[in-house]
Amino acid sequence: MRIVCIGGGPAGLYFALLMKKQNPGHHVTVVERNRAFDTFGWGVVFSDATMESMREWDPQTAATIEDAFNHWDDIELVFKGRKIRTTGHGFVGIGRKKMLNILQERCLELGVELVFEHEVQSDDEFADADLIIASDGVNSRIRARYEDVFRPDMMMRPNRYIWLGTDKRFDAFTFDFQRTEHGWFQAHIYRFDDNTSTFIVETTEDVFNAHGIGEMDQDQSIAFCEKLFSGTLDGARLMSNARHLRGSAWLNFGRLICEKWSHFNGDSHVVLMGDSAHTAHFAIGSGTKLAIDDAIELTRQFNAVGHDAKSIPAVLEAYEEVRRVDVARIQNAARNAMEWFEVVGERYADRLEPEQFMYSMLTRSQRISHENLRLRDRVWLEDYERWFAKRAGVDPTPDGNVPPPMFTPYKVRGLTLRNRIIVSPMAMYSATDGLAGDFHMVHLGARAMGGAGLVFPEMTCTSADARITPGCLGLWNEDQAQALKRIVDFVHGQTPAKIGIQLGHAGRKGSTQRGWEGMDQPVEEGGWPLLSASAIPYLPHSSLPRAMTREDMDRVVADFVAAAERAAAIGFDILELHAAHGYLLSSFLSPLTNTRNDDYGGSHENRARFPLEVFRAVRQAWPQERPTSVRLSTTDWHEGGNTPDDAAIFAAMFKQAGADLIDCSTGQVVTDDKPVYGRLWQTPMSDKIRNEVGVATIAVGAISEADHANSVIAAGRADLCAIARPHLADPSFVLHEAAKIGFEGVEWPKQYLSARSQYENNLARAAAEAAGRK
Repeated sequence: MRIVCIGGGPAGLYFALLMKKQNPGHHVTVVERNRAFDTFGWGVVFSDATMESMREWDPQTAATIEDAFNHWDDIELVFKGRKIRTTGHGFVGIGRKKMLNILQERCLELGVELVFEHEVQSDDEFADADLIIASDGVNSRIRARYEDVFRPDMMMRPNRYIWLGTDKRFDAFTFDFQRTEHGWFQAHIYRFDDNTSTFIVETTEDVFNAHGIGEMDQDQSIAFCEKLFSGTLDGARLMSNARHLRGSAWLNFGRLICEKWSHFNGDSHVVLMGDSAHTAHFAIGSGTKLAIDDAIELTRQFNAVGHDAKSIPAVLEAYEEVRRVDVARIQNAARNAMEWFEVVGERYADRLEPEQFMYSMLTRSQRISHENLRLRDRVWLEDYERWFAKRAGVDPTPDGNVPPPMFTPYKVRGLTLRNRIIVSPMAMYSATDGLAGDFHMVHLGARAMGGAGLVFPEMTCTSADARITPGCLGLWNEDQAQALKRIVDFVHGQTPAKIGIQLGHAGRKGSTQRGWEGMDQPVEEGGWPLLSASAIPYLPHSSLPRAMTREDMDRVVADFVAAAERAAAIGFDILELHAAHGYLLSSFLSPLTNTRNDDYGGSHENRARFPLEVFRAVRQAWPQERPTSVRLSTTDWHEGGNTPDDAAIFAAMFKQAGADLIDCSTGQVVTDDKPVYGRLWQTPMSDKIRNEVGVATIAVGAISEADHANSVIAAGRADLCAIARPHLADPSFVLHEAAKIGFEGVEWPKQYLSARSQYENNLARAAAEAAGRK
């Protein structure tokens, strides 16, 4: 094949040499705008995993690169006058120029044609090529030419950064955070050769402008950074090799994704690779990794399908399918890390102590978890667990052991939970006329014995017309109260768990069939009138709700108060108000469902007026020594709906009204929302509200193992974790997760103690067998 790589960065060069190595009959050319063996930039970072792949595909190149690498295991934080260091992280750094020179030399050895100092204007220059690799960077001219095909989405991020170097030799990947009178700056620092380190300085746009950096030239902005980080530089100077940039040389990072990566231009197949297809923020150092992995995967597909022109369409289709998944995973992690640095000042640096700030920084991408940190640096993590436990009021045992974060107690008002795990309210649709029966006793009793610190029945409705379905629980009469009291008494009498009540009103989502009969589908007979903020049905064929009148509001407030009083009398430990998921109170909060033009619609204050009225009345009726929480949809996942910023405003209002916790769920307000699912996918909203609003939070959403919960709680992203589906599959989820991580300090029901050792031994045996297979 005739192959042309436009752009001589890591993607183009590495693909060129791999293809030439796989089939020397290919005619491969790399065309680069810069001079031979010339490049811009300082150091790049690889993980050990990337090097393993390179050793597999071209050992000679990998060996040469490794000889030039600077390898380090340590990460050091400089923060609030402290230096904290942890090890075991396995990074390698190399000068960008050195790396490209190695790739260029290897290309020449293999017979790749290198053309320098040639600015490619169009892919038409290579009409004889079978395959054109558009590896010409984030500002790709080739991608721009076919913009309607590739459909790129470029989002410029708000932070400013400048990419510098220094001749100081750093022996750890160092993060230095410095506060000025206008806000925080951070430096990302790592050594990439024997004499030089990369030194990236970053800050927010507001801080950048407040210091007038945009009015400085490069020398002035460099002098500013030298003074700011003088303690870390210790007399060393900062250097720039971007004199081609005008002004202060500070940039905004552009996050790029493309809907499509390949195109047939009539003569040649054109495919995007590296930064021309996607970018990943330097906060996790994966830009070069993505480029190398692109080159490897495209080569792999040619090996699988065939090294000939007729195979190209199938190869490109498979290449994009495979790479899109991995790139999305890396970009999601990079986005998490990038956003952490974008809000680090007010959200974390001003709030967290150095120990927890370090943990939060290490886990910022959500790719590194609690147990992964234990594998990397057990000593550091155990020290941190002791620090965390001490703040939860737990002293180490004589051997120095403490519970992991999820098993530390949590105290709020007069309530103390034995651990941080909640059995989330989950609709069971199994009540008769709102009455809890034997099913609810067994369901909740089993999970209370299963180790959770707090269990909730499903959303309990405050009136017959507040139900979602005919099978929903209620608390609008004394018979229902006595049925629930039976369960409350069992939990208190037979388990160390606590039990809460979640009160709610279905609003426009009511009068529907039980979940297994037809989720959200209207009942066929025996329905009831619906209320909502506005007369908008949930589904086109749902019953039309009535926009609430003041008389309706008075009645609903009274119903909530009466239910709260009954819940208090029968001994529930905590009360949660359901103001999420499109139910009645949520319908007032969201502009998608609230189109009122009176005092209850429009502004945040107006949309929150009635939900706050309900909450204040409930809070007054609820015993002062018992806590309250509010469940919010912290984003509607829909254009024109509430965003996390809106949710933070509402959370602050409920906090001021007396809420002790905000339960941070999302979505389900409208049927055509577009949630972005994934591991811990709703935790960022909890993180935002907890650390910006300053209120305790409950995290929910794809938290499915102890490692997840420990990571969330230890980082300060939430105070409690509510776990739903894992508890449906395993009533003893918490006991079993404790056994899986080797924590022996959790109490099993005395009736079940004989099974504990067998369960733990089976886990140990399975782990040993798995290790043997490796």
